Amino acid sequence: MLCSGWPTGGRDQCQGDSGGPLYHNGNVVGVCSFGIGCGEVNFPGVNARNVMIMDTLFIFSAIPSNPQRIVGGSATTIDQYPTIAGLLFSWDWSQYWHACGGIILNSRSILTAAHCVAGDPIGRWRIRVGSTWANTGGDVYFVIEIVVHDSYNPRTMDSDISIVRSLFAISFNDNVRAAPIAGSNYIVADNQAVWATGWGDLSHGTHAGSEQLQHVQLVIINQTICRNNYASRGYTITDNMMCSGWPSGGRDQCQGDSGGPLYHSGVVVGVCSFGIGCAQADFPRVNVRVSRYTSWITSNA
Repeated sequence: MLCSGWPTGGRDQCQGDSGGPLYHNGNVVGVCSFGIGCGEVNFPGVNARNVMIMDTLFIFSAIPSNPQRIVGGSATTIDQYPTIAGLLFSWDWSQYWHACGGIILNSRSILTAAHCVAGDPIGRWRIRVGSTWANTGGDVYFVIEIVVHDSYNPRTMDSDISIVRSLFAISFNDNVRAAPIAGSNYIVADNQAVWATGWGDLSHGTHAGSEQLQHVQLVIINQTICRNNYASRGYTITDNMMCSGWPSGGRDQCQGDSGGPLYHSGVVVGVCSFGIGCAQADFPRVNVRVSRYTSWITSNA
C-alpha cells in the first residue's frame, strides 16, 4: 500500500474517488483504496501500490496479466501439488482473499514474489495450505515476518523474490509438503516441459481468479528470444529471470498466479513474476530463476 495526503490536512481523495489513479511524473503509482474520513491530518488516503498490481499495470499499453489465473490449462487438485500455498490479503483487516501464490519451503516459510508482499503490514496477510480451493478449506496461518530480497527492484522487477514466515509451524500431511527447489547448478534447457499451477485468472482482463486450482504445461522459452521481445517494449530480462510459455501462445500464468511455482520434473525452478498480458505468443511469462537464489533461499527459509 501507499499513503498520500497533505502534512497539515485539508487535501485528499474522498468518497467517489476509489479506484482512481495516483500519478507521479505521469506514471500511475497507486490506485485509490480507502481512508479514515477525508483530509484528516493523521490519516492520509491509502492507495494500492502499483507493485501489488504490477501484472496488470506493468505494461501500460497492454494491460493483460498474481497477483494472475492459469490460461489454457485445466482443473487439478491439491494432492497433485501439495507444495503450493495461497497467500490471502485483507483490505479491511477482517476478510482475507486469495491474492498470490506461494511455495512451501519448510514448516515455517513460504517462497513468493516480492511484488506481492513488499511494503505491506504482516497483519494484511495469511497463508493457506492444503486446499484445492482458493478461499476455502485447508489450514490458514498467521504471518509473523516478511523477508524481501535486498536487491529487489520494483521498477525492473529484478530479484522479485521474498519469503513469508508463518507464526505457527505448518502441519504437514499428504496435501501439505515442502517443495524441492533448484540447486545453484540446476539448468533447464530451452523447450523443456515445465508445469505451472495456481488460482489466477483463466483469461486476460477477467480479474476473477479461479476458485479451483489450475495447472498447465508450458515450455522454457529461449532467453535471447525472450530478452529481445521484451526489449522491444523497453524492459530488461536479466540472467536472474527465466521465461516460460507456449510458442503459439494460448497457455500461460496470469493475474493471481504471481508468486506461484514453476516445476520441472517436480523441482521448483521458477517463481511467477510478471508478463505483458497473458498467453501472448511473443511475450511469455517471466519467472524468478530459482537457481540464482538458492543460497539466499536456504539462508532465509
